[in-house]
Amino acid sequence: MTKVKTFLITGVSSGLGKAFAECALEAGHNVIGTVRSDEAASAFIGLAPGRARAILLDVTDFPAIPEAIAKSVREVGPIDVLVNNAGFGHEGVLEESSLADLHRQFDANVFGAVAMMKAVLPKMRERRTGHIINVTSMAGFITMPGITYYCGSKFALEGISEALGKEVKHLGIRVTALAPGQFRTDWAGRSMVRASRKIAEYDAVMDPIRAAREAKSGNQPGDPAKAAHALLKLVEAENPPARLYLGGDALKLVEEKIEAMKAEIAAWESLSRSTSFD
Repeated sequence: MTKVKTFLITGVSSGLGKAFAECALEAGHNVIGTVRSDEAASAFIGLAPGRARAILLDVTDFPAIPEAIAKSVREVGPIDVLVNNAGFGHEGVLEESSLADLHRQFDANVFGAVAMMKAVLPKMRERRTGHIINVTSMAGFITMPGITYYCGSKFALEGISEALGKEVKHLGIRVTALAPGQFRTDWAGRSMVRASRKIAEYDAVMDPIRAAREAKSGNQPGDPAKAAHALLKLVEAENPPARLYLGGDALKLVEEKIEAMKAEIAAWESLSRSTSFD
């Protein structure tokens, strides 16, 4: 029988976060979920009274995070699994996107996740156990024009996840970057922030991309419920990976990039090696 765990999942009101929480609850686990309204809190608690606990918390409210987590631990008990899921997508080429847009993207997708990790790590370290799962994206390794800031935020979270995993492995704590491809959520719909178009030279790049993304919203190939079952298998694994891609589209694009990188490295190998002292 699988041991009952306590999950802390950010952003459980919709999308993958909601699917993760529902699946964990159905499996008999306890779930603390962050939400941003009283209505969302009531809806979440109603999923499994007594085992579903809601925290009113915006992950970009960094000063509020430590006490919110400490209070949950006092009332519910130790957190076994942190799932950093909260975040959003920003669409826009770099030149058309403001620095304020970049700050908001990194606050939600990177700094909020790091603040959550810092809040749970002391107790995980004391107990010599825990699993941190950072929901990144295939865009944390591949890149696509028109979501430059988003790719940057996910690359950052991938690097932080991988390095942290090496820092805490000897303490019994595991860290996994969970990198989905395209899943049928609101990511490309109401959850995406879009920069205004104003530079005509980017029309050839952005117009077809924006049209295709809007058309695909709601028809993506990935099933959130199946992603949630994959999450539970990941949590149950004795030796979880540092990175797990979800979706055939993610695997295909990642494999293609790896092959392109190998070819580019080989083509420029002599110049790369020429910089060492003789």
